Amino acid sequence: MTGAVFNAGPPVPVDASGGVVTLVESSTFCLSDHLGDIHDGTSQGLFYRDARVLSRWELRLDDHAPEPLSVTTPEAFRARFILRKPPRPGVADSTVLVVRRRMIGDGMREVILIDNLGDEDTAMTVTLHAESDFADLFAVKSGTAATGTGEVRADDGQLHLTDRSGGGRGLIISADGHPLALPGTLSWRIVVPGRAHWQTTVYCRPVIAHRAVEMSFGDDEQDSPLARLKQWRASATSLTTGDRSLTAILQRTESDLGALRIDDSPNGGPAYVAAGAPWFMALFGRDSLLTSWMALPLDSALALGTLHQLAKLQGTVSEPVTEEEPGRIMHEMRHGPGGEQVLGGSVYYGTVDATPLFVMLLAECWRWGADEREIQDLLPAADAALAWIDEYGDADGDGFVEYRRKTDRGLANQGWKDSWDAINFADGRLADPPIALCEVQGYVYAAKLGRADIAEAFGDTATARRLRGEAEQLRRKFEQAFWIPEMGWYAIGLDANKQQIDALSSNAAQCLWTGIVDDDHARTLIENLGDACMDSGFGLRTLASTMGRYNPMSYHDGSIWPHDTALAVAGLMRYQHISGAIELAERLAGGLLEAIIAFGGRPPELFCGFSRAALPTPVPYPTSCSPQAWASAAPLLLLRAFLGLEPDVPHRTLTVSPRLPERIGQVRLADLKLGDATVTIEARTTTVKVEGLPPDWELRQT
Repeated sequence: MTGAVFNAGPPVPVDASGGVVTLVESSTFCLSDHLGDIHDGTSQGLFYRDARVLSRWELRLDDHAPEPLSVTTPEAFRARFILRKPPRPGVADSTVLVVRRRMIGDGMREVILIDNLGDEDTAMTVTLHAESDFADLFAVKSGTAATGTGEVRADDGQLHLTDRSGGGRGLIISADGHPLALPGTLSWRIVVPGRAHWQTTVYCRPVIAHRAVEMSFGDDEQDSPLARLKQWRASATSLTTGDRSLTAILQRTESDLGALRIDDSPNGGPAYVAAGAPWFMALFGRDSLLTSWMALPLDSALALGTLHQLAKLQGTVSEPVTEEEPGRIMHEMRHGPGGEQVLGGSVYYGTVDATPLFVMLLAECWRWGADEREIQDLLPAADAALAWIDEYGDADGDGFVEYRRKTDRGLANQGWKDSWDAINFADGRLADPPIALCEVQGYVYAAKLGRADIAEAFGDTATARRLRGEAEQLRRKFEQAFWIPEMGWYAIGLDANKQQIDALSSNAAQCLWTGIVDDDHARTLIENLGDACMDSGFGLRTLASTMGRYNPMSYHDGSIWPHDTALAVAGLMRYQHISGAIELAERLAGGLLEAIIAFGGRPPELFCGFSRAALPTPVPYPTSCSPQAWASAAPLLLLRAFLGLEPDVPHRTLTVSPRLPERIGQVRLADLKLGDATVTIEARTTTVKVEGLPPDWELRQT
C-alpha cells in the first residue's frame, strides 16, 4: 500500500504481540486481539469513515479476562472468538465456554454467548468496558492520537459516546438482556443453569453529523454485509480450478474484494474498491485502478464504479498544497476528523501514475463490454487526463512524464514505490527529482493506444492516428533513454539530470505488462529478471539483491509485493514468444501461490524478500496490510495471464490461449459477463472449451 502523504513510509505495528484480528467491510474496519478485545493505548479499535469510534472494548467475567481457545474469520467482515472462563483456583478445567460472534458493517454487532457445560448452575457478572477517543485514523496510525477526547453518558441501559471536539460524531451502544449501564460499562449479573446457556446481542451504532447511522445485520436484511456479499457472489463470475489450494485462494479473493467494495453514494451509485485494511479503507487512485483491472474476470462493474468515482474527483484547478492540477487523477481521499490534514483538504493528488492508469482502465472496460453510453460519459475525463499527461505531467517537454512534489509536505516519490528511499541507483545513492519512472512511460504508452482504439471505433480516425503516432514516438524515445545495454535492463527511471537510475528493479518487469518493450531487449531483460538476485523463490523482488540499497526487510527495496509479481507474470505471458518467458512466469507464479498458501490463503500487501533457498517459509513484513485490494486481486491476474484471456466485445471476438501449468488442472470460469454475452470457459493446459458464445462472435486461439 502506498503511504499516506502526511505520514509517509510504512505504518507502525498494530500490536506488538502480532495477535491482531482484522475485520473489514466497506468503510468500517476493526482491529482487536485474539480475545476480541480492543485495548486503550494501542492502535486497535473499531473505525468508521476514517475515525476510531471504539478505542476500548473489553469483555470481563467476574473482573477477569477469558482465556483464548481459537479464532475463525469465515468472511472478511465477521469473526468468531472461542474462549473459556478461567477455572476456579485449584480446579484444572473450566466448564464455562464463551463465544463472541462479531460482525461489522455500518457499525458493529456482537453476540456474546455463555455456555455452561457443567451440571451445576453458575453465577457470574459479565461486563463490557467501552470507551472512544474519536481519533483520526492517521493519528492512531502514527501513534499521536490524543486520549480522553470522548465523553461517555449512560442512559436507560445504553451508552452514548460523544466526540468532545465537535463535528457531531458519536457512538450509541445498546444491548438486550437488560444490562446495567454506567459510564464506560455495560454489565449483566447472570445465573446460567447447568447444561444451558445465556446470550446477549450488543450493537455499536455510529453517529455522524448528530444522526445515528442505519444498521443492517440480519442474514435476511437487504443491506446487511452478508446480503451484500451474496449479491456480489450472485453477480460475479464463478472461478474454480483443479487445484484445491488455488480454488481456496480464489474464494478468499472473492470474499475480500467483496468486503473492500465501498458504496457510499446517497443515490445508489456504483460501488468502487478501497485500497485495503487496516489503514487504507478509502479510495486510492493507483491502487483502486490496478485492483479493478485485475478483478475484471470476476466483476467488470467494479472497474466502472471506480472510474466514475475518480472522474468526479478529477482535478480542475492548480493547487500546490494538495497537488491538484486540471485533469489529474487523485491519489487518496479521506473522511476522518483529521481529513483536512491531507495537505489542506480531504483529497490529495500527488501521484504520477493514476492518471494514465485511468485511461488504460477505461479502454480495457470498453474491450470487456462496458455500455457504450458509460464509455462516452467518461471520455471527457479520459481526454482531460491525456491533456494532463502532455502538459503538467511532462512539464519540461522532453516527452516523458515526471514527478516532483510541489511543497515539502507532499510525497517525495509519487510512483507506486512511494517510500522516501525507493528510487535509487545501483550503488545505493538516492535519485534527485524530477524523476521519470520507466513503468509510468509504459502506462502512458498503453493509455494512448487504448484511447486511440476507442476513437477509431467511434469514427474519430484523426484522433486515433494522432495518439498512435504519439505512442510510437514515446516507445522509440523510451528505448533510447531507458535501456542500459551494458547491464541488460531498463533504468528504474531518469533523474533530474536525465541520468539513468541504473538499479535493477521490478519496475522494469511492469514495462513488459504494458507492451512498450521491444523483443530484442525483452530477451535480455527476461534473463536478468529470472536471475536469483530477482527471483526469490516466492516471487519477484522489488529490488535485486545485488543492488547497493537491497534490504529484504524493507518496504520497497527488496521485499515482495504479490500484485507486483502478478503484473510481471502478466508481462511475461504477453511476451511468451520470447524464449524463457513462459518458464519464468510459471516459476514466479508458482512461488507466489505457495507463499500465499503459507499465509493462510490470503496474500498480504507485501512480505520479506529473503531467498527461499535460505528460508523455506515466507517471512511476513510486520506492518503489511491484510486484506489489501491489489494483493487480493493478484491471483485473478495470474489466472487471466495463463488463460490468455483477452475479450474484445466491440469487435465480437474472444481470445483464449491457455498455457496453464499442469498442477492447476482444469480451470472453469462460469457466467463470465462480456457485454450482452454470458459465457463459460473451461481450459486445461493448452486446450479450451467455450459455451454460450453468440454465433456472431469469433473464438480465437493463438
